[in-house]
Amino acid sequence: MLGARKEGIVFRMILGSVMLFFLMDVTAEFGTTPNIKQIAIERCHRYVTLVNPNPKYTCEAVWQEFEKAVFRRSPCNVQVKDYKKMFQAIPQILPCDKLLFWSKTRGFLERYAAITEPFWTLEDTLVGFVFNDLIWCRQLAEDRGFDYQSCPKWSACLNHPVYSLWKQASQNFAVAACGNITVLLNGSIHHAFNKKSMFGSVELDNLNPRMVTHVHIKVVYNLEGPFMESCTQGSIMGLIEVLKQRGFHWTCTDSDFNV
Repeated sequence: MLGARKEGIVFRMILGSVMLFFLMDVTAEFGTTPNIKQIAIERCHRYVTLVNPNPKYTCEAVWQEFEKAVFRRSPCNVQVKDYKKMFQAIPQILPCDKLLFWSKTRGFLERYAAITEPFWTLEDTLVGFVFNDLIWCRQLAEDRGFDYQSCPKWSACLNHPVYSLWKQASQNFAVAACGNITVLLNGSIHHAFNKKSMFGSVELDNLNPRMVTHVHIKVVYNLEGPFMESCTQGSIMGLIEVLKQRGFHWTCTDSDFNV
């Protein structure tokens, strides 16, 4: 199992060169990822056979529910609830004491995971593994399939199809958190903790202080700085205040781990 997890980390490092578009506009020049069906199903098969084996999952059924959700509504109005059946098809129990939440630290993530004990990030779940760095939307006209030419900007959509999936996935990930969790933040930028980020607006609100025994904040920095925020300076202090108000036990470390 450990070997499979390491293989998963290596595979994600290859994929990780493309930033996951959390709370960023997907510019209109980008359409649905070419060959998205083939990519998604192949990743799914890889996950359920090698990374985290589970013979109960049927990748074709997962894809069918995903496709139904995307095609059910107009390309700018795919709601979180539209993905409900897809998530129901892939229930997943996550390990206690292993979950890692991150925000604006994608460049640090794989390196951090490589030198520390094995963590589970959202990208280690089946949904995260399958849909990481993919873009999708249907064409404006019904029954025309995916739009491979252009997809709307997130800011232009009430319910963007990509955002809605990640919002539900992030919520599920946070609800499942138990024991000790780690939060990885970037101290080389302003607003390392952003209330509008996926972590700040979704995951943090769904952490349960009765299930999560300890929150450890790790602040990491670029190799040559700048050193803009820390456990005692900037927006991270706002996160600590939220944790205090909600009754979490917490610690915060300004890490010497750099990129």
